[in-house]
Amino acid sequence: MTRVAIIRCEKNMDQCPLTTCFRCLREKKEGFSIYEDCILEGVFTCHCPGDVAVILSKILKAKGVEAIHFCTCTFAKNTDEGWVMKDGGFCENIDEIIEHVNRETGIPCVKGTAHLPKDYSLKTWG
Repeated sequence: MTRVAIIRCEKNMDQCPLTTCFRCLREKKEGFSIYEDCILEGVFTCHCPGDVAVILSKILKAKGVEAIHFCTCTFAKNTDEGWVMKDGGFCENIDEIIEHVNRETGIPCVKGTAHLPKDYSLKTWG
């Protein structure tokens, strides 16, 4: 069983209780479809400009987390047509932040949780 964590963006924390992310994890759908079995081990909120993501990820690693997912809202946004990557999500530096977390911790990182945009292929580091 893979022990996973979710890092979300502070810009969405007052509007999203992560219920769909948790459901997708539990049902191994969308961003979590890559696992045969997984369990949630932690959730953190990243604060701009993203420097805290490495610190948080080192804590997650110490707690035994084996993969970190960054919420879809960091790179995509909800529109009348559904979730799209056009014009991006809440974090304009998400790829650099994910790359930095992976490089500093060695933990595989996944870009996406729930609400994946149509035709999006999961991007992973590590």
